[in-house]
Amino acid sequence: MLIPHLGGGGAEQVTALLARGFPPERYDMNLALVTQAHADTASQPPWVHIHALGASRVRTAGLPVLRLVRQLKPDLILCGMAHLNFLVLLLRPFFPKTTRVLIRQNSTVSAALAFGDLPGFTRPLYRLLYHRADRIICQTNAMAHDLARELSVSSDLLAVLPNPIDIQAIRAASNGRRHNWTGPGPHLLAMGRLAPVKGFDLLLQALPAVRQRYPHADLLIAGAGPEEASLKSLALSLGLEHSVRFAGRLAQPWTCFPGASLFVLSSRHEGLPNALLEAAAAGLPLVTSPASEGVVDLLQGQPGVWIAPETTSHALAGSLLSALDVLKPGQRFPHPFIQQFGIEHALHAYESLIDTTLRESLP
Repeated sequence: MLIPHLGGGGAEQVTALLARGFPPERYDMNLALVTQAHADTASQPPWVHIHALGASRVRTAGLPVLRLVRQLKPDLILCGMAHLNFLVLLLRPFFPKTTRVLIRQNSTVSAALAFGDLPGFTRPLYRLLYHRADRIICQTNAMAHDLARELSVSSDLLAVLPNPIDIQAIRAASNGRRHNWTGPGPHLLAMGRLAPVKGFDLLLQALPAVRQRYPHADLLIAGAGPEEASLKSLALSLGLEHSVRFAGRLAQPWTCFPGASLFVLSSRHEGLPNALLEAAAAGLPLVTSPASEGVVDLLQGQPGVWIAPETTSHALAGSLLSALDVLKPGQRFPHPFIQQFGIEHALHAYESLIDTTLRESLP
């Protein structure tokens, strides 16, 4: 399994969680950290062999990745971020002939390309390289359909598997007494990389309307990224410097769940973000933009969920107020839809796909 480094965003967390969960009696597990210089063995059980390749960037890691693959001669490689997927598929002709490759897609391709998250040469790379994978793992049916339509990928290559969520650990941490809130609230929580795609600017612009009705409402944003300075400047210009906190990247974001009134997903587009699923596992009320067809399909009509009609600050403010007007302090919801993402269920689905891929005849 390959990821850039430990302690990153949702894609890295999914891969690290899978690595810990796969049964050692069935798999000899190697976890390659492409841009990490030192192996953090404390974060994984002893049967997961960690390889810190120490490349300065993913795109410069070709030789270290190729060296490791030729050394280990793995039966199967699993990686799950677009730029790392490109690198692995570009190198595939130089891998052992018997090595299979699974890649995990963590965004909706059409939305990412339309929004400008990805440079213009990305579409040709998708079209050129993704056909080299043995399977492409998508998080939702909508994401799979989008990938097939945008890149003319055969449906035979696509598999829809749930993100793994450690529901019990999240609920245990969420039931603790520690929390990051003071004052009467309501307390709004948002998480993610501080980048334009996450729509935190829309959330900040929505907050003054919320505070007109709920003067003590505050917002905590957990995450780091290139937009931190501009978001702090926006908060200051809106007069929100005392009601918005930027917590940075948190190793255990679940510590923010106790005391939070609701979780907000303000993204302009998403696949199916782990932060949303983790908040649902903790039972938090959810207010979300229509970030993707997959998000809407999962949450539409669910108790304790408010989906904004469009991705604007005005629509987001309206949904936040609709939620706060009916929620009781500390109210939580069972969110039964989250069970499909439980770690045991997700691991079984991944194991089944791995075993099926390994049984297939080589071309």
